[in-house]
Amino acid sequence: MAQGTVQVTHTGTSRWRRRTGEYASLAAALEAAAEGDVLTIAPGTYRENLVVERSVTLRGPEGSPGSVRLAPLDGVPLTVRASAVVQDLHVEGQDAAAPAVLVEDGTPELLDVRIVTRSAAGIEVRGNARPTVRRCTVDNPAGIGIAVVDGGGGVFEECEVVAAGQAGVSVRGGAHPRLERCRVHHTSGAGLSATGDNSSLEAVGCEVYEVRGSGVQITARATAHLTDCDVHRTTSDGVTLDTDAVLTLADCRIHDIPENAVDLRSRSVLTLTRTTVRQFGRNGLSVWDPGTRVDANQCEIFDSTGDYPAVWVSDGATAVLDSCRVHDVPDALFVLDRGSRADVVDSDLSQVRNTAVSVSDGATAQLDDCRIRDAATGAWFRDHGSGGTLNNCTVDSTQTGVIVTKGADPTVERCTVDSPAEAGFYVSAGGRGTFLDCRVTNSGGYGFHVIDGSRTTLRKCRTERCARGGYEFADAGGDAGSGSGPLVEDCTSDESAGVRTPGAAAAPAPVVQTTAQSPGVLGTLPEQRVTAPEPQRAAGEPETSVRTSKDVLGELDTLVGLESVKREVRALIDMIEVGRRRQQAGLKAASVKRHLVFTGSPGTGKTTVARLYGEILAALDVLEKGHLVEVSRVDLVGEHIGSTAIRTQEAFQRAHGGVLFIDEAYALSPEDAGRDFGKEAIDTLVKLMEDHRDSVVVIVAGYTAEMERFLSVNPGVASRFSRTITFGDYGPEELLRIVEQQAEEHEYRLAPGTADALLKYFTVLPKGPAFGNGRTARQTFEAMVERHASRVAQVAEPSTDDLTLLYAEDLPELP
Repeated sequence: MAQGTVQVTHTGTSRWRRRTGEYASLAAALEAAAEGDVLTIAPGTYRENLVVERSVTLRGPEGSPGSVRLAPLDGVPLTVRASAVVQDLHVEGQDAAAPAVLVEDGTPELLDVRIVTRSAAGIEVRGNARPTVRRCTVDNPAGIGIAVVDGGGGVFEECEVVAAGQAGVSVRGGAHPRLERCRVHHTSGAGLSATGDNSSLEAVGCEVYEVRGSGVQITARATAHLTDCDVHRTTSDGVTLDTDAVLTLADCRIHDIPENAVDLRSRSVLTLTRTTVRQFGRNGLSVWDPGTRVDANQCEIFDSTGDYPAVWVSDGATAVLDSCRVHDVPDALFVLDRGSRADVVDSDLSQVRNTAVSVSDGATAQLDDCRIRDAATGAWFRDHGSGGTLNNCTVDSTQTGVIVTKGADPTVERCTVDSPAEAGFYVSAGGRGTFLDCRVTNSGGYGFHVIDGSRTTLRKCRTERCARGGYEFADAGGDAGSGSGPLVEDCTSDESAGVRTPGAAAAPAPVVQTTAQSPGVLGTLPEQRVTAPEPQRAAGEPETSVRTSKDVLGELDTLVGLESVKREVRALIDMIEVGRRRQQAGLKAASVKRHLVFTGSPGTGKTTVARLYGEILAALDVLEKGHLVEVSRVDLVGEHIGSTAIRTQEAFQRAHGGVLFIDEAYALSPEDAGRDFGKEAIDTLVKLMEDHRDSVVVIVAGYTAEMERFLSVNPGVASRFSRTITFGDYGPEELLRIVEQQAEEHEYRLAPGTADALLKYFTVLPKGPAFGNGRTARQTFEAMVERHASRVAQVAEPSTDDLTLLYAEDLPELP
């Protein structure tokens, strides 16, 4: 199509002064045009680089959309620097280093413009420009669809990015556009992307789909608000937040995502309101790192297509679910790692194939007025330091209502467990827990089943219609201490007497107060706390070590792998022990700095070894108590000047007589620190370590490379530590041994061939940044146990082998 003419309607202050002229080129027409003139372009192809610097109207002929092609051989086809109107043009660009349409200034309007190009960007808005872009389409398989940069803004209404070789919409450099009823699809980068300080993106009624990457990506302190938007059919996460990003989702829908529906980390903050998350392959919400937080209100997370928890909270992050529904998922909520926390209020967790709430590795969960039903396990508090509160919750139709194991210590108040297939509440392996005014009805097993001499407290609890009995307290065996066993007060049952274990008659009478009006009361319960109470510790005071250093070193030796770590610790302990003996003999003893640096990946046993180290020093009378206080940046660094020193001093005081373990210590000195308060925490620590060098041992821990950087930029800190101990990643054989130990501890066996299958599994398992080492091995065992349960549940009368043997087919699928 040949180039046509351009008709310019010149407007004056009066109608009779209007006139019309025709020009052979766009450049000539623009040169002749004045403010307010209308340029009507005849059909044709124009090989010009058009620059609009006056407030004119530039349009194609009416009734012939797409008949005017602006297609220069290179450069920017259309540049707008004024409050002009551009309508009904077809723009083609070929310059990979320049945009097809560049808006640099003014408040222009772009209407019904179609951009088919292979440019750096289809539309680029920058600087002071605030365009209104309506019903425009961008097809740019070579670059960004729409780029808003360097403080640019504007409104995009009913626009469509039909293809992009990079991000569909990219916002950076403090830009702040608004998208209304737009569609972004078939992009090779993120659908919507915002990054950098003061960059923000607002989207209303938009749809993002068919994206090769994340649907929405907000990073590096950018913010975004999405309302009534759809994000679906991505190849990566649906929504990604990283590094202090802030995102609000209201009335949105995220679905058909093969990875995490929403993944956020590094102090990002997400608020979801009335948003649905469904059909996701990994986590519905994946929340990582100290300072990272999710607040979800009236949201629904359901219909998982993978084998992962719907909500995953770890590494010190926080999640709040208020009036939410989580259903039809493998697991509903997993909270793990010290400092991680989940608060769930007035929410429903249902149709959960495995565990509704799992709390482990020192994490905390608080559930208030929640309803859990149709799950294998209602809530499982798994290990030492893990706890929280269940308050006024109901647990209905589970295998087991609440499980407490391995030193976990939750508080469960005014909760009801109805129709569990096995136990209502089950406590074992040194689990603790306090159960106040709780009730179990219609249990297929026991109401409360407490074994291994677990020091559990039950007050004002009630059981009704439990098939095997209301209460069962199995003793801890010959190794149980005199203070072991539950404390039971004012508990009742609808049976005539509590269930006894063998040998109950010979047991001392426990402290059990019962309600006189109840139809049945607990009889004598074996191995309970007797009337002479043990000495009570002050509130918050840690337990002191009662084991010898030889006993603790023996436990250290039982840990899988870590041979170099064991040698380092033993060498250090030998020096301390010999120094102590030399002092006792009146000889000079070499000064030994007891502070340590632990480097290595997550899950390699750093926290465990720190705990044992403290206990050994207590046994050697080097430390008064030897307890472990674990903190991270969020515990030490405050929000304003002066608060950091107070927080750090408080943490140090809690560790008095023991070990202060600072995980991810490098976070106190970020590379882009600026006015970060982490330096105040470091300065306070250095002084406290010197002032209290005999009463507190400090261990800093983290990834190897990051800790090397941390020590190199803080020589004052580096000088306080005697040595660095490196924790290597576990090999496949060591991961196998951890699984074997877990199986032995829980009375399972590996069938012939299973060990070989596990070894092969751990050999090919991806060892990326998220690899959890020992935690991965434990999670693998737990997954095998859950798959085993699903398989054996279908057997009418399972044999002992059926109940204990784990087969290769029980292994989870590789991620």
